[in-house]
Formats: sequence, C-alpha cells, structure tokens
Amino acid sequence: MSATANPIPRRVRFGLIFGAIGVTALLAAELPSLGASGVVADAAARAATIKIDNFAFAPADVTITAGTTVIWKNEDGEVHRVQEDHNGFSSAALDTDDSFSRTFATPGVYHYFCSIHPYMVGKIVVNPAAKSN
Repeated sequence: MSATANPIPRRVRFGLIFGAIGVTALLAAELPSLGASGVVADAAARAATIKIDNFAFAPADVTITAGTTVIWKNEDGEVHRVQEDHNGFSSAALDTDDSFSRTFATPGVYHYFCSIHPYMVGKIVVNPAAKSN
C-alpha cells in the first residue's frame, strides 16, 4: 500500500471524470457556434434571436441557414421598427417586450435597420441549407 491514501475510490474518480467529459460534450453539441461577425444559428435550432436594446440590434450581424426563423425582441424602453433595406420585410412598431419574426427561405444577404432610428442597422446572411442524401 502506498504512503498517501486517496480518500475517493478509483471507480468514483473515473465516474466523475467520464461524467464531466459527457456533460461537456453535450453542452458543446447544443451550443450554437459563434462567428466573428455575430451569431451562427444552429440549423437544428431553426431560430435565431436578435435583441433590441439601448438603441442597437444585438447581435447586429447574424449568419443562418435557409429555413431559419429570426426573431427580433424589443427589450428597449423605446418603440422600434425593423425594416429591410429593399422593403422585403418590415415589422409593425415594436413596443417594449414586443417581437417580430421572419423565416428566411432564400439564401442571400439581407440588410435591415430601424425605420424610426435609421442609425440602427444590421445584416442577416442566409446560407443554403445542407442537402440531405
């Protein structure tokens, strides 16, 4: 027997180690990837949320896969209105806690702004959906 006794039995130590590895793997699989320009929405989630707060869209730039729904939620104390640059979509006036959503089916780049506060801008990049075999 060694001079230093470990108070935790070997099988408990292995259980804790493998449990931590398993939890880490599950969390990594469930979290969306973050890109340098904003958020990349997980295709399985099929939704991305943009917070409106402090006269800004957060994140302002979002990359998604075709078929994903983007939700703008107004958490600001002011009214805002989401408007696509080329009138492709627009929301009604969004008061505090109101939200607006749009599903993006067509790949492309969509620039948007707040039509009440035009200095508030953002961009949605829609990538083609992965083809299933």
